[in-house]
Amino acid sequence: MKNIIINGEGLTVSQVESVVRGKVKISLGKEVRKRVNSAQRIIQKAIDEKKVIYGVTTGFGALSGKLISKDNRKQLQKNIVLSHSAGVGSYFDEEIVRGVMLLRINDCAKGHSCIRFETLQTLVEMLNKGVHPVIPEKGSVGASGDLAPLAHLALVLIGEGKAVFEDKVLSGRKAMKSAGIELRELEAGEGLALINGTQVMTGIGSIVVADAVKLLKSAEIAAGMSLEVLRGSNIELNERIHNVRPHKGQRISADNLRRITENSDIISSHEDCSRVQDAYSIRCCPQVHGASIDTLNYVKNVIETEMNSATGNPLIFHDTNVVYNNGGNFHGQPVALAMDFLAIALSEIADISERRIERLVNPLLSGLPAFLVDEPGLNSGLMIAQYTAASLVSENKVLAHPASVDSIPTSANKEDHVSMGTIAARKCRQVLFNTENVIAIELLCVAQALDLFTNLKAGSGSICAYREIRKHVPHLKEDRIISDDIKIVHNLVRDGIIVSSVEKKTGALSL
Repeated sequence: MKNIIINGEGLTVSQVESVVRGKVKISLGKEVRKRVNSAQRIIQKAIDEKKVIYGVTTGFGALSGKLISKDNRKQLQKNIVLSHSAGVGSYFDEEIVRGVMLLRINDCAKGHSCIRFETLQTLVEMLNKGVHPVIPEKGSVGASGDLAPLAHLALVLIGEGKAVFEDKVLSGRKAMKSAGIELRELEAGEGLALINGTQVMTGIGSIVVADAVKLLKSAEIAAGMSLEVLRGSNIELNERIHNVRPHKGQRISADNLRRITENSDIISSHEDCSRVQDAYSIRCCPQVHGASIDTLNYVKNVIETEMNSATGNPLIFHDTNVVYNNGGNFHGQPVALAMDFLAIALSEIADISERRIERLVNPLLSGLPAFLVDEPGLNSGLMIAQYTAASLVSENKVLAHPASVDSIPTSANKEDHVSMGTIAARKCRQVLFNTENVIAIELLCVAQALDLFTNLKAGSGSICAYREIRKHVPHLKEDRIISDDIKIVHNLVRDGIIVSSVEKKTGALSL
């Protein structure tokens, strides 16, 4: 992908992924300098006219009633970055930090904040050269935005804090010097402009959404393969059934499953079998997967809206030369609810997958060898893989409890309702990881089961997925370390490799 132009508008989840993982460079659009400089003139005029401007001529939060003298205003901006750097816990990994930096740049590029163009350009240079601030995961309540983690990001611009550069953890000052980037002395309102926004929760959310697209497609593939090896019926995929209950995701899922299992000898071989109905984990895949597809599409829309929004305070408007001190766009409620919703939707994908795994390894339900291995008893086969799936599903049930229903007042009760959006986003990312592994286990099981159907051809998509798995993981003839196999297939799911191999045959699976 070519250099991405950042102008505060039109940024997509796929573009975020290309920057955070593909190290695609960014540059600011031509109109950004004009907008940012215009905002600076407006804010300077307001200062000259001795107007009260939150966070510029006043303190912060509950201290907003304290006026700050002209001589102390630069120190005020440095102080807010220092004092708000109160995060704890493990550090965000590189891709999250890069996502946060990108979204902070995109927000400031809209020209509604107090940031100077030179400071914004410094952030761009840091991202392009790979100076990644060390940011603790915990400490944000999601309003006023992601104050603590964004403050840790801002520290590096002024030579404080720590950053990773060329795989070394350095002081902020040394990292910037090593990359040849000039430090910044923050001017009026810039400290607040750097830390007041929802970019941490939204940055996490954008990466989760990008990975969830690959995950849900992988889940469709796993479900289609399970439908075959468990000798399910394709009646439940009949288009007429789904047209009379026309939820978009349900119809999409049914279509995906029809294409994955197309030309299957296994399904057609039991057209006249005596079984009247399949279990819900097979029969209701379009209904369950489809609801999660609809949820993902809703969440993607929320995340892409938020990543192209101005989420700070105060906000400057060029058309009327007005500065609004009393907005609340930093409140993370839209993202908080969306990430909680997605965590629930992904948990359900894992939940129904684990039930299919149980049917695959249980000879009483599958008609296949116990735990899908030769000489069961001597070998345990994939027995404990199902335990692992059950454990992950149970953990997801805890993590799916919504963070957004909680609120603890902060800043002497000035900030008396907060979103906990970053907690919701972090939880959702863990649910995503757990669910990826459950789907990986199901794919291991169906590949093992397909080895038993030596005289019957699997569906067009199923056989492509099977061959891709077998490139990396051999048939389980006797017991070995299953964790290694799960990790390999998990990587195939996470990287979209299985999906790509199937889509070459079926065409792009829809979501």
